[in-house]
Amino acid sequence: MRVAFLGLGIMGSRMAANLATKGFELTVWNRTGSVAEAFAVQHPQVSVAASPQAAATETDAVFTMVVDGPQVEQVLLGDGGAAHGAAPGTLFVDCSTIGVAAATALGRRLEALGMGFLDAPVTGSSPKAQDGTLTFMVGGSAADFERGKPALEAMGTLLVHGGPTGHGQLIKVINNAVAAANATTLAQALIVAARAGADLEALVKVIASGAAGSTMVDLKARPMLTHDYTTLFKLDHMLKDVRFCLEEAQAAGVPFEFAQATELVLARASAMGYGDVDFAALIEPLKADSGTSL
Repeated sequence: MRVAFLGLGIMGSRMAANLATKGFELTVWNRTGSVAEAFAVQHPQVSVAASPQAAATETDAVFTMVVDGPQVEQVLLGDGGAAHGAAPGTLFVDCSTIGVAAATALGRRLEALGMGFLDAPVTGSSPKAQDGTLTFMVGGSAADFERGKPALEAMGTLLVHGGPTGHGQLIKVINNAVAAANATTLAQALIVAARAGADLEALVKVIASGAAGSTMVDLKARPMLTHDYTTLFKLDHMLKDVRFCLEEAQAAGVPFEFAQATELVLARASAMGYGDVDFAALIEPLKADSGTSL
């Protein structure tokens, strides 16, 4: 299977590496060319393209993993975009989180050009991208889902076909809102425990081992306690996803109060300068409110 991978950031570089090591004929492109060149040094079997259009030539599938909807649109449909180099019938798979409306519009434009399209955002952060154990939430036709499976299975262990175009995004942003609300609750618990004089290590051990345990406890408790916000998933990216979720909740006519509260915490943390670090830093405005240090 010939694959083009566009976008070699924290997630994309690890996802593409799994394709490279699992036998796919891979061409990569990155906005900063030196990043793609360095990737090819680590993976000599990989080709580097000068543009998305060149990367998409003679490929079966084109994957994108960039920051937001406007970037996906530019990379695929702008000047030098991949859609201009791909043959009719090429499958496009966007793994970015861009929201339901943007994914649906993008799918329509690509389908009008005779291309296949899947919106396939991921969850799992960089450790699972590294291990090839991501979860993919996929929207699109059943036929395109089957076409994309070989490459998706090289990068993830759980592939969930959520329905038509846009429904991968819908499931992703709801999932991330739940994760962020979970992390906010954990941060508040640590602050309460600190102010009450509890042993924080003992608290985390009990939470992690019982009904309150979660992936967020496993991933975020230690960074919150040690103030180590090394980026696994940028706070500003989580803020974007929670806002997408709130848009869908509003469109559906139902409240999501916990996501609303979490959005306010993330927005304050971003305003404090934590937007580019891991979203474990959402604890910082909560610490400031309580006058508590951990």
